[in-house]
Amino acid sequence: MVNWIQIYAPVAGSVGLSALVAALPVAVLLGLLAFCHVRAHWAALAGLAASLAIAVFIYGMPAKLAGMAALSGAAYGLLPIGWIVLCAIFVYDLTVKAGKFEVLKHTVAGLASDRRIQALLIAFSFGAFIEGAAGFGTPVAISAAMLIGLGFRPLQAAGLALIGNTAPVAFGALGTPLIALAAVTGLPLEQLSAMVGRQLPFFSVLVPFWLIWAMAGRRAMMEVWPACLTAGGTFAVTQYLVSNQHGPWVVDIAGAIISIAALVVLMRFWQPKTTWSFGHESAEERAAEAAVRPSHSTQGALTAFMPWILLSVFVFAWGLPQVKEFLNGGPKAHPNFLNGISLVQYQIPLLHKAVIRNVPVVLKPVPEPAILVVNWLSATGTSLLLSGILSGFLRGVGPGQLLGIFWGTLMRVRMSLLTIAAMLALGYSTRYAGLDATMGLAFAGTGVLFPFFSPLLGWLGVALTGSDTSSNVLFGGLQQITARQLGIPPILAAASNSAGGVMGKMIDAQSIVVAGVATGQQGGEGTILRYVFWHSIALAALVGVVVFLQAYVFQWMIPVISKQ
Repeated sequence: MVNWIQIYAPVAGSVGLSALVAALPVAVLLGLLAFCHVRAHWAALAGLAASLAIAVFIYGMPAKLAGMAALSGAAYGLLPIGWIVLCAIFVYDLTVKAGKFEVLKHTVAGLASDRRIQALLIAFSFGAFIEGAAGFGTPVAISAAMLIGLGFRPLQAAGLALIGNTAPVAFGALGTPLIALAAVTGLPLEQLSAMVGRQLPFFSVLVPFWLIWAMAGRRAMMEVWPACLTAGGTFAVTQYLVSNQHGPWVVDIAGAIISIAALVVLMRFWQPKTTWSFGHESAEERAAEAAVRPSHSTQGALTAFMPWILLSVFVFAWGLPQVKEFLNGGPKAHPNFLNGISLVQYQIPLLHKAVIRNVPVVLKPVPEPAILVVNWLSATGTSLLLSGILSGFLRGVGPGQLLGIFWGTLMRVRMSLLTIAAMLALGYSTRYAGLDATMGLAFAGTGVLFPFFSPLLGWLGVALTGSDTSSNVLFGGLQQITARQLGIPPILAAASNSAGGVMGKMIDAQSIVVAGVATGQQGGEGTILRYVFWHSIALAALVGVVVFLQAYVFQWMIPVISKQ
């Protein structure tokens, strides 16, 4: 096996010029999606082709390594990401075809018939719970599908689910992004959790207001400011307290539960002056709908919510380290009967440890592992599938009908699965070729302004990889090294990578495709991207302002250990 060492300034020895070239695949992908109205799978394949061409002909990466990197990314795109999307949509399709979604719709409308409150409950609070338990695209798929079922238009449902799924992302999947960040930087996990918990609460308060403003306008947002403040404020306070006093593991779950409970309590004592509806819904239609809305027994409501209750329970259980370890075959010292069956790891031929990540991205040259992990039983998508099957059986849906619904779902999302595979192939080829590191070094060269650009580097990482976890692995070490060179506390820069990354979640190609599938907008991904793009940039810039102030003005907010 021949090792290949990454280079980061292949164009005239200039990091700046090289970064412009390295950005071309992303520009091709986003440009074709947003402005040329090209279908997502073709845009992704074009971006992938550009990435491979630059990797081989500009960066000098051996073609075999570039091809294997793309195949590795495509495999990861199908499992776990594509598996999550397929099974989440299956649960939704099952709920609709079992005839109980109308009951769920009426029950939620009974809590709040105002569309703004429904968006807060589902896109922000409930989405945060799913993010905390599972992450990796699950909350966008589920929240968007639920909003569609309640009567939201597809574009609105997709855009609102994406905007709402921001503030919880850094603590998603039981703290996985920060656990990964601690592993690659060697910084204390508890201190990283505390630092992010002193950055994101500002945005946890802001995002509900931002969400409703984007949905209904400033005046309509002001009418429901008590609900926005309740949803965001309770989540923010919980987020701060748990992240600083306990750690990153249950931040989102605790915050979401308290946020939902606080909103439900508020609605018992307060209601907006007007019941807001979309332009395509007349006031007369909504009034007539409310007048004839049937009342459902507690048992009937529980039956309607059964798939989502089971989904929450299964997703939460699958996220627990003890359950995940058991499903993966048990600890090495005491393996169980699933050992070697439910978790299979493949070293990618030719690619595994053949690419050497080089200084200054890392402290010393280190080979990049390339291992495909097939954890089919502990994968989050499997928990979604099992919750759907169980809820179907409890409702009297037979195995044949369940199989038919699942097949119909697979046929509906097959092109989107191809798109996700192509998107991840693009991300992996960019990573293994070093294009991402070139762009990161360009950000790192901003000197005194680095605290502002540090979160934007995390934003770029998530936009490229579709994951705050991957972004932290990608740029966490670079953030730490650059911060030390500039005399900035490393824990601030490392944490800002994760905090800024959350704002890139709404525009990464993976999330856009997931939202498109969940709302039946395959082929309309460019429209969804245009809907959320400027929200993403504006919020990421605001994170940069917060981190800049923490670096130079409010240094007391940085955990003391970072200065030792």
